[in-house]
Amino acid sequence: MISAHTTAAIRAAEQPLLAAGHGPELMRRAAHGLTLGVVKILRARGRSLYGARVLVLAGSGNNGGDALYAGAALATRGARTTAVLTGARTHPEALAAFRRAGGRCVTEEDTAQLALWDEAVRADVVLDGLLGTGGRGGLRGAGAELVARLQDLTGSVRPAVVACDLPSGVDATTGAVRGPVLRADTTITFGAHKSGLLAAPGEQFCGTVELVDIGISSFLGEAALFRLEAADLAAQLPRPAAADHKYTRGVAGVVAGSRQYPGAGLLAVAAASACGPGMVRYLGPASVAAAIHVRNPEVVCSEESPRELHVQAWLVGPGLDGDGAQRDRAADAIASGLPTVVDAGALELVVPAQGQKNAHLILTPHAGELAAIMARAGSALDRARIEAEPLAAARAAAQLLGAVVLLKGATTVVAAPDGTVFTQANGTPRLATAGSGDTLAGILVALLAMTAAQAPAHHEAQARAHHEAREGASGSQIGTGLTPHDLARTAALAAALHGELSQEDRDAPLNAGQLAGRIPHVWAQLCQIKPQQ
Repeated sequence: MISAHTTAAIRAAEQPLLAAGHGPELMRRAAHGLTLGVVKILRARGRSLYGARVLVLAGSGNNGGDALYAGAALATRGARTTAVLTGARTHPEALAAFRRAGGRCVTEEDTAQLALWDEAVRADVVLDGLLGTGGRGGLRGAGAELVARLQDLTGSVRPAVVACDLPSGVDATTGAVRGPVLRADTTITFGAHKSGLLAAPGEQFCGTVELVDIGISSFLGEAALFRLEAADLAAQLPRPAAADHKYTRGVAGVVAGSRQYPGAGLLAVAAASACGPGMVRYLGPASVAAAIHVRNPEVVCSEESPRELHVQAWLVGPGLDGDGAQRDRAADAIASGLPTVVDAGALELVVPAQGQKNAHLILTPHAGELAAIMARAGSALDRARIEAEPLAAARAAAQLLGAVVLLKGATTVVAAPDGTVFTQANGTPRLATAGSGDTLAGILVALLAMTAAQAPAHHEAQARAHHEAREGASGSQIGTGLTPHDLARTAALAAALHGELSQEDRDAPLNAGQLAGRIPHVWAQLCQIKPQQ
C-alpha cells in the first residue's frame, strides 16, 4: 500500500536532518535518483547516455539544485547538457558543479532565442526542475512560455520529460494544477509520495511516479492518503471459507433499474453476482426482474420492501429516475442502517449528517452529481471547483454529509468523515462509457456485503437487530461492526477492481455490458490463481 503525505508533513520530516547539517547529503541522494531516472528513460527509448542531449529547466532553491546536480552527473558521463536558469536564487553550489562538468547555461531572458528553441526541440530529455513543493501560483513569464511551447510538441519531436520531485505547476498537497504544466513521462519524487501526485488533475501530468528514498521515512508522521496496490488487492479480495454457506458469504441487495431504465439494474446485478457473494437479491419491477433472470438466473428477485428482507448491504440508485416505488425502496434501504451504496438517482435522498445518521452510507457521485448534493446542503462547491481539486472536494463532502464519498474520475477519490482517504487510478479511459458506473456500484455492494458478513461484530449486530424487531423497537440503526475506514477501504478495493477490468486488450473497444464477464478472470489474476476452466 502506498502512503502519501502533505508538503507540510514532508518538510517537517526533513527538518531534523537539515538541522543536523545533512542538507547536502539529502540533495546528493535526490540528484542521484534523478540521474538514474534520466538514464532509465533514455535506455527505454533505445538511446545511450553518451551523446544524448539533456535540457535542464532549473528554478530557484533546492528543486533547481537537484536538477542541476543531476545535470552535472549526466554531463560527466557524456551527455550534452544545457540549463535554462529561471530563478533569481539559483542554488550556487549546484550551479558551480554543473558548470565544472561542462554544462552550458542560459538565462530566462534567453528563452525566446531561436537557438535555444532549436536546442529544446532537439533534446532527448527535458529535466523539469522549475518549481518544487513550495511553488505557488504556477509558472510565469518566459519560463511559462517555454513550457507551454514544449507542451504543444507531439510525436517524434517531443522529448522525453522527467519531472524533478513533481511536475512544475502541480500542487504537491492537493493535486491542483495552475498555469502551463509540462506533462512528464516519469516523475522522480523524493523522500515520500506527495498526496497531490496521487490526486487529479495533477496525477495526469506525472506519468510513472518513482520514489527515491533520501532517508526521511522514519520522521514521517501520519499519511494524508493511501493507495491500494496489486498485492493489497490480492490480500483483501474476499475468499470463501470451508464452513461458509450462502448467508455467511454475504447477501447483497440491489434496488436499481426501472421500466424506463432497465439496463442499470441488469448491469449492477450482473457485476454484483460475478463477484461471488452468497446471494444477490434484486428489488424492482417484474419486467426488469424477468430480464435479469435471462442473464442471471441465480439472482432472487421480488417487488418487496427492503424492510422485509435480510441482506448484509444495499445498493440503491442506478436507473431509478421517475419510478416512485423504486425511490421508496431506496429510501427504506438508506434508513435501514445497513451498509448502503447510494448512487445516481438515489443521491438526492441524502441530507447532511446529524450525528452518525449517514455513517453507514457510501455515496458514489461524479463531479456534477456531487455539485448538486453540495448545493442542496448549502455549499458553494460547484462543479468547476470539484474538478479543479477533487481531493479537497471529496474530503469536504465527507465531512459535511457524514458519509464515505467515492468521487469518480480519472483518479477516483474515496474520503471518509473520519479523515481516511484513498485514491485509485487503475482504470483506463475506456471506462468512460454509459453503464460503467452501474458496474462499479454492483462490484461495491458485493464486496461490501462480503466484508460485512465477515466482520467480527456482524452476527452480534444482526442478533441485536432481530431482538429489537421482536420487541417492537422503532427507528433503531442496525450496527455492522464496520468502521468508516473499513467502508472507505472496501470502496477503494471496488474502484481498483473496476479499473483493472479495463487493462486487458487495451486497444480493443469496451462497453459496460462486457465488464461483468471479465470479473472472474481478473479477480483470479489478482489473487495469483488460475481461473477455473
